[in-house]
Amino acid sequence: MQFGIFTVGDVTPDATTGRQPTEHERIKAIVAIAEKAEEVGLDVFALGEHHNEPFVPSSPTTLLGHVAARTQRLLLSTSTTLITTNDPVKIAEDYAMLQHLADGRVDLMMGRGNTGPVYPWFGKDIRAGIPLAVENYALLHRLWREHTVDWKGKFRTPLQSFTSTPRPLDGIPPFVWHGSIRSPEIAEQAAFYGDGFFANHIFWPKEHTQRMVALYRQRYAHYGHGSEDQAIVGLGGQVFMRKNSQDAVKEFRPYFDNAPVYGHGPSLEDFTRETPLTVGSPQQVIDRTLGFRDYAGDYQRQLFLLDHAGLPLKTVLEQLDLLGEEVVPVLRKEFAALKPAHVPDAPTHASLLEAAQAAETKEKVQA
Repeated sequence: MQFGIFTVGDVTPDATTGRQPTEHERIKAIVAIAEKAEEVGLDVFALGEHHNEPFVPSSPTTLLGHVAARTQRLLLSTSTTLITTNDPVKIAEDYAMLQHLADGRVDLMMGRGNTGPVYPWFGKDIRAGIPLAVENYALLHRLWREHTVDWKGKFRTPLQSFTSTPRPLDGIPPFVWHGSIRSPEIAEQAAFYGDGFFANHIFWPKEHTQRMVALYRQRYAHYGHGSEDQAIVGLGGQVFMRKNSQDAVKEFRPYFDNAPVYGHGPSLEDFTRETPLTVGSPQQVIDRTLGFRDYAGDYQRQLFLLDHAGLPLKTVLEQLDLLGEEVVPVLRKEFAALKPAHVPDAPTHASLLEAAQAAETKEKVQA
């Protein structure tokens, strides 16, 4: 099972001091967080894509390319690549380039985002959000798998004898997760292609996540990719830890109360009760996370949000120490002991390349 962190890259004032980092400071902090994630033994670092304040990750491939040069093992991903407002040709080229630079340590998560104005900013109609996601990904899927593409659709100019460059590393496209909070159509899309499905798993009660994951698993099996429990599922989650749970609650409360996403809404107690947000000791995080399996089944990737809401870099790095030293080693052991042998791991470039080579060898033998 893969464990990692994901960030939305918000630039938020520290609720305890009132100081807001500059964009430059926040961007540099994100790089430091990614480096720390590798240092403490995590598997994945995922970066969101936003084009509005108070967020800075408008160019995920630029930042991830820099992180790739500063890390050796960390798998680089996105926690949203906007499939609706980005040109699928540019996505194909940008992420293939990143894949080469990172020697295959790249996958990405397609999503529609949660900022309505981004659609007109990029010349799109928000009312076509789902059709855009469907058509744009259909083109992207072909661009990575076909050398020469002739294509005509509704939302962009046609392509004639077009080849996206560079080609995917070793002929293996980056693995794709489709992320969604609320749209069953996206779960259906992930299932149709046999791709991964990532449930954001931060804002909604567990019953909602359970329904979305169950739909994806059912449709994954329907399209013949494997049994329901072999579908590739990822979950998000947010945690804040201190050795003593009371200290965690006391320290995190002002940040929660003023967070740009959920601040000035439900109380911290209500939010931790109704959603997967866990504020407490490392053991409480372990127990809560292991419980995700009860309603999501065996899954392949767990990403934690640690740096939201104005938490200072020093605090985030302390959270990563706790996650890497006290939480993830226990979760690895416990989840591994529970997972049946027929449930696959999350695909990586190495595993996909191995499977492709095995299939090619089999074809030659049969021929």
